[in-house]
Amino acid sequence: MANHDIHLAVRKGTVHALVGENGAGKSTLMKILYGMQKPDEGTITVDGEQVAFGSPADAIVRGIGMVHQHFMLADQLTVLENIVLGSEKLHGIGGAARRKIVEISDRYGLGVRPDAYVEDLGVADRQRVEILKVLYRGATTLILDEPTAVLVPQEVDALFDNLRELKSEGLSVIFISHKLGEVLSVADDITVIRRGTTVGTAIPSETTPRQLAELMVGSELPTPETAESTVTDRAMIQVESLKLLAEGESGRALLDDISFTIHEGEVLGIAGVEGNGQTELIDALIGLKHADSGVIRMAGQDITAQPTRKRREDGIGYIPEDRHRHGLLLESPLWENRILGHVTEKPNARGFWLDPKGAQADTRRIVEEYDVRTPGIDVTAASLSGGNQQKLIVGREMSHKPRFLIAAHPTRGVDVGAQAQIWDQIREARREGLAVLLISADLDELIGLSDTLRVIYRGRLVADADPATITPEELGSAMTGAASGHLEHVEEEPAEGSAGTSEDEAR
Repeated sequence: MANHDIHLAVRKGTVHALVGENGAGKSTLMKILYGMQKPDEGTITVDGEQVAFGSPADAIVRGIGMVHQHFMLADQLTVLENIVLGSEKLHGIGGAARRKIVEISDRYGLGVRPDAYVEDLGVADRQRVEILKVLYRGATTLILDEPTAVLVPQEVDALFDNLRELKSEGLSVIFISHKLGEVLSVADDITVIRRGTTVGTAIPSETTPRQLAELMVGSELPTPETAESTVTDRAMIQVESLKLLAEGESGRALLDDISFTIHEGEVLGIAGVEGNGQTELIDALIGLKHADSGVIRMAGQDITAQPTRKRREDGIGYIPEDRHRHGLLLESPLWENRILGHVTEKPNARGFWLDPKGAQADTRRIVEEYDVRTPGIDVTAASLSGGNQQKLIVGREMSHKPRFLIAAHPTRGVDVGAQAQIWDQIREARREGLAVLLISADLDELIGLSDTLRVIYRGRLVADADPATITPEELGSAMTGAASGHLEHVEEEPAEGSAGTSEDEAR
């Protein structure tokens, strides 16, 4: 049973945080409130009137809008076109719609430009478009699902300013997040659910992150700090002068003169606002895209031209940034998802043939060891919460004892308990000599786990940072192109294959 005996009361003109571990029932509850799923029993009351939603359209009519964690915007369309799509009857598609969009944007300080193309917007701007889209449809209660997951600290502050403006106008916000410090800073009220049941409420001014974590999962708030260095002098990954050009007429450089070395036992963290080349770097390393120039070596062997399958067989693990698009077959059972990326390896294969029984047995082990909340291994991946999907992927990749792990947002959307477990797995493998490339929007995680930090900006590595001294705020500023006293801007080609650009060039 996903939800049972849930009680949630949201006051008008407040930010109400909903927290709970993965599989606690947050997503199911939000689907019910947004009309995507019907409850078996219980009541929903809006403005004192009992309602029953058969679809999201019914919820929208009653003033409830939802901004999903994975944005639902068409990149090739303008902001205006995205907002009016499906709501043409409200204000048409021309001048009246434009005026309404500008009015809402100005009223709530969203700074949305109607004629901008979505593909040219950063993550924070896209999120504001999503918020404006639900406000355009008349929402007075907004459901925000993990809204800060991909934002740097400065963008989080700007979002919270937007939320305060919304509530000052009498709107209500249901704020779902695993980042407890942020919850305590922005929420007026907090409801905690565990295993589908409301277990308590909290007043932010009277609660600490540790107390909230204990209420959620019965344990203290974990930290990503790594106490001892395990970096060796043995290079595992060497990238030299890597360049990747965009397809088509523009031919602009998506990656430009990228060079770095990762040693055995080292975690190299790459910090950057999404869309600055991280995805392309991952694709080049895993073999999904082939660089236009440059060299990639693994343990001294040139793998630049190797196909993805050969790289995987040679020991590259991959936790993708988008688990739905690149990590899972959502409509396939868990044990089939266990096979993905490792189809030729044990226990998934025996000789030239797949070994379903071996994959099924190992899936049961992963479910137990990584605490994947599921009724069984034959259910589809789509039936799991996002955090449990992530734990399945991490378990799959770590089970093959990789020599080099590409970890892109490894704890995005997971609760504090699962977060601690994933951090422990990475630290343990690092002690055993694993080389890790870590990309994360969680700057505390990036600083805490990394032995070395580099900043990527517009496809170039522009600065080095010392994880021991840099703060999340300073790192966030550097990611947007600003200078910082704790950053060393790279001006020349350093030794051993590290490269970047000067601050002036980056700007």
